[in-house]
Amino acid sequence: MQVEVVKSKIHRVKVTGADLNYIGSITIDEDLMDAANIVRGEKVQIVNNNNGERLETYAIPGPRGSGEITLNGAAARKVAKGDILILITYSWMPIEEAKEFNPSLVFPNEENNLLQ
Repeated sequence: MQVEVVKSKIHRVKVTGADLNYIGSITIDEDLMDAANIVRGEKVQIVNNNNGERLETYAIPGPRGSGEITLNGAAARKVAKGDILILITYSWMPIEEAKEFNPSLVFPNEENNLLQ
């Protein structure tokens, strides 16, 4: 049997931009992606703490050390600059492996989204 479990989580990052005219995705500072073990193109669930919106898109790397968190395309309508988000990825694995698995949890500085 396989179960879907949290693979990684970036907890409480601030939206730095929303670009409606970009082809959809979320741009994430590549340092945050590396710390959370998120790869380019990976599906990301986005939870907006400010308005309760939940959506899924895919990750694209932003400049390292920039703190960038930008929602692109239609997803830009679901956030406002300054909103606080939780970014989550999931993975399927055998249940016995899942019992031992530890997700990558990242808690960046909430003011600038940089690693602490």
